[in-house]
Amino acid sequence: MMLQLPLVVTAQVDLVLLLVSLLALWTRLSRLSYPNAVVFDEVYYGQFVSLYMKRVFFIDDSGPPLGHLILAFGAYLGGFDGNFVWNRIGAEYPSSVSVWSLRLLPALCGALCVPLVYLLTLELRFSHLSALGAALLLLLENSLIVQSRFMLLESVLIFFVLLAFFSYLRFHNTPSSCFRYGWLILSGASCAAAVGVKYMGVFSYLLLLGVASLHTWNLIGDRGVSHLSVCVQCVCRVVCLLVVPVLLYVFWFYVHLSLLHRSGPHDQLMSSAFQASLEGGLSRITQGQPLEVAYGSQVTLRSSASQPVPCWLHSHKANYPIRYENGRGSSHQQQVTCYPFKDVNNWWIIKDPGRQELVVSSPPRPVRHGDVIQLVHGMTSRFLNSHDVAAPMSPHAQEVSGYIDFNVSMPTQNLWRVDISNREAESESWKTILSDVRLVHVNTSAVLRMTGVSLPDWGFRQLEVVADKLFKAQSSSLDWTVEEHRYGTSQEQKEREAELHSPTHIDVNRKISFWAKFLEVQWKMLTVKQEDSEHKYSSSPLEWITMETNIAYWLHSSTNAQIHLIGNPVSWGVANLSLLAYQLLAAVYLLRRRRGFKDLPDGVWSQFVCLGCVCVGGWVVNFVPFFLMEKTLFLYHYLPALCYLHLLSPALLEHTHTHLLRYVHTHTHTHTHTHCILSLSC
Repeated sequence: MMLQLPLVVTAQVDLVLLLVSLLALWTRLSRLSYPNAVVFDEVYYGQFVSLYMKRVFFIDDSGPPLGHLILAFGAYLGGFDGNFVWNRIGAEYPSSVSVWSLRLLPALCGALCVPLVYLLTLELRFSHLSALGAALLLLLENSLIVQSRFMLLESVLIFFVLLAFFSYLRFHNTPSSCFRYGWLILSGASCAAAVGVKYMGVFSYLLLLGVASLHTWNLIGDRGVSHLSVCVQCVCRVVCLLVVPVLLYVFWFYVHLSLLHRSGPHDQLMSSAFQASLEGGLSRITQGQPLEVAYGSQVTLRSSASQPVPCWLHSHKANYPIRYENGRGSSHQQQVTCYPFKDVNNWWIIKDPGRQELVVSSPPRPVRHGDVIQLVHGMTSRFLNSHDVAAPMSPHAQEVSGYIDFNVSMPTQNLWRVDISNREAESESWKTILSDVRLVHVNTSAVLRMTGVSLPDWGFRQLEVVADKLFKAQSSSLDWTVEEHRYGTSQEQKEREAELHSPTHIDVNRKISFWAKFLEVQWKMLTVKQEDSEHKYSSSPLEWITMETNIAYWLHSSTNAQIHLIGNPVSWGVANLSLLAYQLLAAVYLLRRRRGFKDLPDGVWSQFVCLGCVCVGGWVVNFVPFFLMEKTLFLYHYLPALCYLHLLSPALLEHTHTHLLRYVHTHTHTHTHTHCILSLSC
């Protein structure tokens, strides 16, 4: 067919949606550079942005890296080089820092939340008027405006959560077609992004999975859909809502670890292998070290249990006191401790019990799993020893010492069996950094470990090392890793001391896999917690509902101009009333339905239940978990839960007007009409 001219494109534009979107952009983006100073938690997030710009490794226990990546991308767009000291709130930004670009992406996400709420209300099958009401509540909520206008992450989290629910409901409401699965993929990606910004996003993700599971269960029970179609749809939902989020979650860390390849202040939280993979820091010491530990090797042994502060097996020319403060006696032999600093007294020599040499032979004889060795302290030549004497701070365990022969009935017991806990083969050799080794005392089968208890002043406040039975000790505290390593070449004590003081630098690269890094970073983020201190603006979850708290974000030093995070009393009151009203109404409906009275048609009832699942459920999963958290909490933690209530209020008002009041009016009119007929008949 011939192409007919003119070509005409017809488009429908929702002017109300366009208007609220423009207003949202105006309220969030106008004068974004004011104030030109660090505002509240910008001092916290800014440090991570600077580390990204400098490619320096860091770990943040408050959440995954996507949120920091988004903030860093905004800084990158503005040409930020990371050279700004984030040391105090109120510090003025220099002219070289583009404040607008630092705050752009959180503000943009905050602005887009307004049209998203409008569209989400429509997907919940409520009217445009309710959608406008929900959009206005978010648009005029001053706490959301304030939080969106600075380099903070709550607006980013809320944006991805709302986008996830909108995309899923659009998928669910769209008639069957291949193109609707694009919405499902977008929903899964948004869930991954929400979790990637803050771990609180996990609860909204689980809620969405619950809603999707109910819909999928109903699909399976629909006899009008073929078996093949049901299987295909179930597989697609699993892929889009489970596989895609997991892959993207891993991808956020891949980008994070690829960018941060330089040594930084958080290195000590990580294992020796991880530290050695970073440029600078430990890698400058460990690069090029011999891989296999051999007889005659000079090593430092780091405890795997010493987290977050590292410590190394250590000894020095000081003995245990003859008697402790509680009256118990000791062996009075040389102290063996765990020392949290690099020191020449951390060096030990691996010795073959059958030979006298303390140097590496040619060719080197590697130490393997199951071998029996002796450990000689490099600077004092004392053998690592243990015996049936109670440890100083842990009397249930054996004392570990540097053996001194006092000509008493205390024979030497200095043989240790090498047990490589992460070995792949029974004959595996002991490897620098890579091998996790347990040192088992041959005479007593006790295992060398660091208890974490500080010794008194006579032990210089260093950490206690004991030999404990395997079944009594936690597995995480048993492993030791060779961190620094070289092949010893000096047999004489004086020459050996000089050798131990000399540096060991050889430029050879050694890396660990991404998956090893990912798992270690993930584990540290979930287990290593920074100490939380009380803050004068911290608050409890119950104070958020009644809005009894606020946060002073910024104060001008001369004009006394201030920025506070505080909620809108009207909208917060409406939100609380809506939450209470929905619960009461749901209870009444359920009781009446149990008694056989169906006040609502099935379609309206499903709409009412879906509203509760999304809005009330969203509020619950974003509010209740804070009661179980042992961390410093602030008012802004409540904002994601508040958005669900702003979504609920107009929709519940429409439901009440359309169904409840109309039902009462119809029931009253019918009763009056019946009464008139009876009167006329009389």
